[in-house]
Amino acid sequence: MRQFIVDAFTEKIFGGNPAAVCVVEKFPPEELMQNIARENNLSETAFVMREKNFYRLRWFTPSTEIDFCGHATLASAFVILTQVEKNLPVVEFETLSGRFIVERKGKFFEMNFPAYVPKKIPVTEAMSDAVNAKVLEAYLARDLLMVLDSAEAVENLLPDFDKLSKLDGLIQAVTAADKNFDCVSRVFAPKIKIAEDPVTGSTHCLIAPYWSEKLGKNKITARQASARGGVLHCEVAGERVKISGSAALFATAELAVSC
Repeated sequence: MRQFIVDAFTEKIFGGNPAAVCVVEKFPPEELMQNIARENNLSETAFVMREKNFYRLRWFTPSTEIDFCGHATLASAFVILTQVEKNLPVVEFETLSGRFIVERKGKFFEMNFPAYVPKKIPVTEAMSDAVNAKVLEAYLARDLLMVLDSAEAVENLLPDFDKLSKLDGLIQAVTAADKNFDCVSRVFAPKIKIAEDPVTGSTHCLIAPYWSEKLGKNKITARQASARGGVLHCEVAGERVKISGSAALFATAELAVSC
């Protein structure tokens, strides 16, 4: 089984968010895919399988299969369009969350995802306790988005992961306005055994619509302020969000496993 390690949402290795991409002729048993993801110990390991005119795509964290992952979709598109089928300008993926189209545009890969609708919910004391900062607003879709008062508050955040895991949402994110970008964020996923995700495409399907409405503009440039860091170029178009980013190949390998 051929595997690629790709750093997504960065132009250079050792930045962005690393994902493993396994290109398979047929999906291995789920137990084996989960074991590979656990062995890789990256936030996501993707498995892609060629169909007639599209690829089936599945994502596994070290602990479970999930229904949507942006950075591993970007990594998978990068592998298909630069390593497997270099003449293709566009790749379509069939996933648990529907069909996604990724188009290569120069050094960027533009992904077209369904937008999460930000539903405002009351701020609770538990939220502020979990992030050790004052939460101004809160929104819930698949993930929980908490708005803080400054980029510095986001950057310097020292969350309590046990308390975060007790909040609503599969993933918990904090965000604020940023002087050099439209917004800055950090994303945490203790419920799926990921303390902090370096750069998160899926959660920006919630973050981008929030800032689009707040700033009155459709195009949002977002910075994720993890230790590795990354930049996401987002465009909100009704019920869809286009998220673009670059990627860098770190490694290739032949896995010594049998399906």
